[in-house]
Amino acid sequence: MSNLKNKVDALPLSSGVYFFKDGEGKIIYIGKAKSLRKRVKSYFNRPVDGKTQVLVSKIKDLEYMSTPTDSQAQILEARLIKEKQPHYNIDLKDDKSFPWVRISAERFPQISVCRRKKIDKKDKSIYLGPYTSAQLLRKALVMVRKIFGFRSCRRMPKTACLDYRLKLCPGPCIGVISSAGYNEVIDNIKMFLDSRFEELLSRLYRNMNEAAIKQQFEEAAGIRDQINALSAVRRNAPAVYPRDELEDLKQLLKLNRLPRRIETFDISNISGCEATGSMVSFFNGIPDKGNYRRFKIKTVLRINDYAMIREVVGRRYSRMDRENLKLPDLVIIDGGKSHLLAALDEIRKIGISLNLISIAKDKENIYIKGKKDPVRLDRDTPGLNLIRRARDEAHRFALKYHHLLHKKKILGK
Repeated sequence: MSNLKNKVDALPLSSGVYFFKDGEGKIIYIGKAKSLRKRVKSYFNRPVDGKTQVLVSKIKDLEYMSTPTDSQAQILEARLIKEKQPHYNIDLKDDKSFPWVRISAERFPQISVCRRKKIDKKDKSIYLGPYTSAQLLRKALVMVRKIFGFRSCRRMPKTACLDYRLKLCPGPCIGVISSAGYNEVIDNIKMFLDSRFEELLSRLYRNMNEAAIKQQFEEAAGIRDQINALSAVRRNAPAVYPRDELEDLKQLLKLNRLPRRIETFDISNISGCEATGSMVSFFNGIPDKGNYRRFKIKTVLRINDYAMIREVVGRRYSRMDRENLKLPDLVIIDGGKSHLLAALDEIRKIGISLNLISIAKDKENIYIKGKKDPVRLDRDTPGLNLIRRARDEAHRFALKYHHLLHKKKILGK
């Protein structure tokens, strides 16, 4: 018993699923908790009803699995109860009032939450569950929908609805996605709800690489976003980043280390009004939005992209130098050779050393410090794909800030 007490005391305070075992090592009960230690201790430290007393008397050992969120604990609990069929979870197994996920048997299946599983041979729907909390289940589906998107309407409309515009549905009603493509999305969602993360990530990686080989860069970027979102949800997942792109970029630019931290600058300057600069940060090939920076141009009064690049680069790295912060492995300037030279001159004034390149908009030539002529990379070069993504994100971020300032000026706010 002392060994069991020690195990209870050693449980983490995080959410997860716990397993109670009998003297033969058989799982007799599975539960979920917001705090594993607090929940499991409650079985032994407070009065319990008769059925629970019988359960507690049978507990000789326990195990647990941590999860990043309560929703994930609830999903995992339901799958494990269905798989293990523990004796003391009999109420959950038999009570039809618990919520289920219903996937309709249609060409483009609808996903919904229902209270009862239909016992009808004519109903070809797939049911996942049961789940112990309708509220947590709905939260989990909201999260899944943001990552993958699925149809929730009872009848498909003939025109795109708001869900499509919000990227919550892939748009089967207007033919944006094929039946085969949509059912692959459904398979991904089933893997997620079954906690088959490794299988799901492996599948997404394969699809992303295939899309990149076919030069379907927009599709590959969309799958990349799904991988990143899944990794954020499941914090104990392996680090997700495009190692091949980083390795390729290191080799192409002859860097002495992998460019894990990349910072990219762009200027938004429309007719000289409300000129702004942006700096986006990528870490391991993935946007690190917490380290994005905006710059309202302060010292340049007329249209002069080179002077504006000098200002934002100087402000960024003079501050990092003063505060003794770790410098990025690579800096990308959106522009041509003259933009690169302007940034290099500012870096020299600060007295620091950085790896700098620029990418021109027209032919996507790469200008590198110390090289007279530009480097021209094939369109399917992994390193170029990463540079292009960083450049496009910096441009998007700069335009967004420019429009915000312009709007404030018009409204007088």
